Amino acid sequence: MKADVIDLQGKPVEKIELPKVFSEPVRADLILRAVLSSQSKRRQPYGTDPMAGKRSSAHYHGYRRHRYAMMGKEMARMSRLHGKTVPFMYFTARIVPQARGGREAFPPLTEKVWEQKMNDKERKKAIRSAIAATASREIVEKRGHRIDGLKSLPIIVDDKLQEITRTKDLVAFLEKIGLEKELERIQQKKLRPGKGKARGRKYKVKKGPLFVVADDKGIAHAVANITGCDTINVSNLSAEILAPGAMPGRLTIMTKSAVEKLGG
Repeated sequence: MKADVIDLQGKPVEKIELPKVFSEPVRADLILRAVLSSQSKRRQPYGTDPMAGKRSSAHYHGYRRHRYAMMGKEMARMSRLHGKTVPFMYFTARIVPQARGGREAFPPLTEKVWEQKMNDKERKKAIRSAIAATASREIVEKRGHRIDGLKSLPIIVDDKLQEITRTKDLVAFLEKIGLEKELERIQQKKLRPGKGKARGRKYKVKKGPLFVVADDKGIAHAVANITGCDTINVSNLSAEILAPGAMPGRLTIMTKSAVEKLGG
């Protein structure tokens, strides 16, 4: 299986043999597990104070036929406040979960392990599967990318792409290879429903092209100013960045040297 290598003008300059990774079967189930496993490692444990709701002098007397007995009083048998210092709260229940100010029945525990483990072979297969999905026009279009103007996938570019340092030069390159509609798509943003608006994520931003390079010579600076686009070194590829939201088929632009490293 061969693919064209294009220059910064969008014209093919040579053909190269694609590595076997592009022929890998697309396993959406493995990609989903790999993405969830990656996200789970960033989850911060949380929990309540172990003594919350238990700091009370409330207690219960179980004996009968006694001046201070709490049995046979036609009230639930639970820990209650005593003493004359709080007359309006005398014999008010505390500590038990169903009482006001009582402990929580099943509180979240900081000891809970959030990490979802995954075998190394499965994780690597998920990454290979996500890479293969980037070469399928059907899967990429299904993800929502507008690639009508593209001639073929995957997009492999000459290594001079890594030397672009200005955003306008990068945008000009994307327009030359037929991604004008994709640039319009990633500029759209929607107001997030719910409380997320007050938590630093007011807008939902679309994911755009991913630039995979072997050596960053300034392209990361140019890509950073384009909404939804990312740059990554080929040795740091993960299922999460290749398939955001566990949906395979992200539009990916690779340099020739990055593709050669995939084959190695």
